[in-house]
Amino acid sequence: MPRLISFRLAAACALAVAFALSASAFAGAKGGGVPADLRVLSTGGKVLAEETLSTGTTSIPTSPKATCFGQGTGGSGKPVTIQGATALGLLGQAAKSDAALKPLLVSDHFSFGLALCGVGGNVAKGEGSWYLKVNHKSPPVGGSKVKLHPGDEVLWYLAPSFPYPNELALSAPATAKAGKPFQVSVFSYDEKGKRKPAAGVTVSGAGGPTDGAGRATVTLSKPALLIARHGKDIPSSREAVCVGGRCPGSSGK
Repeated sequence: MPRLISFRLAAACALAVAFALSASAFAGAKGGGVPADLRVLSTGGKVLAEETLSTGTTSIPTSPKATCFGQGTGGSGKPVTIQGATALGLLGQAAKSDAALKPLLVSDHFSFGLALCGVGGNVAKGEGSWYLKVNHKSPPVGGSKVKLHPGDEVLWYLAPSFPYPNELALSAPATAKAGKPFQVSVFSYDEKGKRKPAAGVTVSGAGGPTDGAGRATVTLSKPALLIARHGKDIPSSREAVCVGGRCPGSSGK
């Protein structure tokens, strides 16, 4: 078997699969089950989904078109039931109500479990693969086997190659005064979940990149969704900062 296929099968076995929602980034948990935060990004950091929802035992489709792991590795086309609240189940639950996540290209070809090739037209190609992190840490098992607990943060990122990039996390105040500077902090998480301050990061609204301690100063004139970006790192989630009693996407009433 070619080296590329071996690598991607190993990545699939270690990570496997799920993808998630679009709609409102700050919606409350929907449905019954275990509530968790879901974030899905394509290569380059485009946000496909950022939402809180609830999940439990769910059924997801498999597809013969899920062949990104090699010829003949596509799914059976039959739905598969995933027991309990899992990272992959969270994706399947989200895709049922979010057209932006369709089609899910999931294969049930492998004995180790389900494997994800694509979500909403974003398909792993070449050395690319779907990278899973839960609470900033890459789990040792596939997405269909990662059990979720209330409040877990699930990230799916279409990584272009290995090694996987670090994940950025942004800390910002919930409210600010118009025209008055305030401080934000950015941290970087590696694959094992080790955190460190992130220097040289660009934060929307900041006067310059973060310093050696991962801090930057932001000044806003109106409500905003702040995001931190740096090179090939995985961008942070969007943090809402309200100004003058109004919040992003809100009329202020």
